Amino acid sequence: MTAPKLFMSYSWTSEAHCKWVLDLATQLRESGIDVILDIWELKEGDDKYVFMEKAVTDGEIKKVAIISDRMYALKADGREGGVGTETQIISKELYEKVKQDKFVAIVAEKDEDGDPCLPTYFKSRIYIDLTDVDRFSGEFERLVRWVYDKPLNVKPELGQAPFYVKEEGAVSLGTDVVFRKALEGVRTGGRIAAGTLEEYFELFSRNLERFRIRDNEGEFDDAVVKNIDQFFPYLGQFIELCNMASTYSYSEETAESFRKLFESLLPFTDRTPDVNQWNPWDWDNFRFIVHELFLYAIALFVKTKRFEFANRLLTESYYLPTLGVNSATGSMARFTVFRGGMESLDRRNKRLNLRRFSLRADLIEQRCKKTGVKFEHLMQADFILYIRSVHDILSEVDPTLYAKYWWPYTLLYAERMRGPFEVFVRARSKAYFDRLTPLLGPASRDDLIALLANIINKYKDLQPRWEYHSVDLQYLADPTNIATLR
Repeated sequence: MTAPKLFMSYSWTSEAHCKWVLDLATQLRESGIDVILDIWELKEGDDKYVFMEKAVTDGEIKKVAIISDRMYALKADGREGGVGTETQIISKELYEKVKQDKFVAIVAEKDEDGDPCLPTYFKSRIYIDLTDVDRFSGEFERLVRWVYDKPLNVKPELGQAPFYVKEEGAVSLGTDVVFRKALEGVRTGGRIAAGTLEEYFELFSRNLERFRIRDNEGEFDDAVVKNIDQFFPYLGQFIELCNMASTYSYSEETAESFRKLFESLLPFTDRTPDVNQWNPWDWDNFRFIVHELFLYAIALFVKTKRFEFANRLLTESYYLPTLGVNSATGSMARFTVFRGGMESLDRRNKRLNLRRFSLRADLIEQRCKKTGVKFEHLMQADFILYIRSVHDILSEVDPTLYAKYWWPYTLLYAERMRGPFEVFVRARSKAYFDRLTPLLGPASRDDLIALLANIINKYKDLQPRWEYHSVDLQYLADPTNIATLR
């Protein structure tokens, strides 16, 4: 990188001022700037006026700093001496060029009223103030950045218009501004994190109503798929917040914010008391959205080893105003409630003769490719949720959940795996497994081995399968090698 050249124009006001200018020039040279200063450049016999004019107009010298104190301002306004000569050259350059980034005034003195001592021709322009000792380092950095054309505040690249502007009929959650605030709050941490998350999640939940499918004239499954596609930008926001929270802001308050969010989303997934006529698939878009959000939350918290976050979401119960048409109000539900069925996708599979084992699994897999999250992490989360739900059922944590265990849709693609999931490979370390066990349910390696054996041999109806396609649970968990390393 070629060193930028800077010419410094100043007045020989006093020995003290000249030393101040010399010290400043020295600091600038130490910052890699080739300062052109008369006391360094002029030799006996040189014409100082020719030197001044050349320095100001030389095309190789891209920057000129005007060191302005009271004497400089007076000489400039009166066109006196060398300062006056330079002023004539500089002011001509300033007035003749519309875009002016070659000259800057550096204030070295202020008057009795605290106003900067500047030549009249420069008073309307932005300057750098080096008179305040407490602010010197910051202003010096501004000067260096100006010379290098590297300002602190850079205009961001122009982005794309939001999808809801470009696409006719697109639905917006209206969370963009609050989302950026939440990201910064989570990055900061502490109480700010929980507060900004709460604000974002409340708006997110409230405005999700905008995605309700109403007055659909075509095939309902087409509307469901389109609606889910329109929600994708907000899945991206949620993923970014999960990553930020797990990296910067683990706390009970933050974990509770996520739990409250999911609880607030559950009413969207079923009939509310004010609905008198409905089809069982009327809420399928919400069921997919909420299920996908929950799966990503677990996947990302496990990936970043925030098992506390994930376990909080699996251990807590969730309040529901209603669980459906035949249920009493005020019910409490376990995390398995987030995987509600989607009859519309089953109907779509038959209507279009697609012959897919699971359109839901296909949709999750296809969308994952655009998120930056590895699909393997979603499958891993699905597997953990499945193991935990079956453990809770067989341990009678909640025996009423037998028909509502977590169905791991993404494990349809488990045949892609070339070994056990990462958490189970890492769990060969006893210390790692001890951290993981609260999330899984089984308290020891023997308990996990027994649980998998029970599923395979005794409770075969709990084993994930799609027609002739089944999941090798032992292969994915490799339980015999767990906790074998110290």
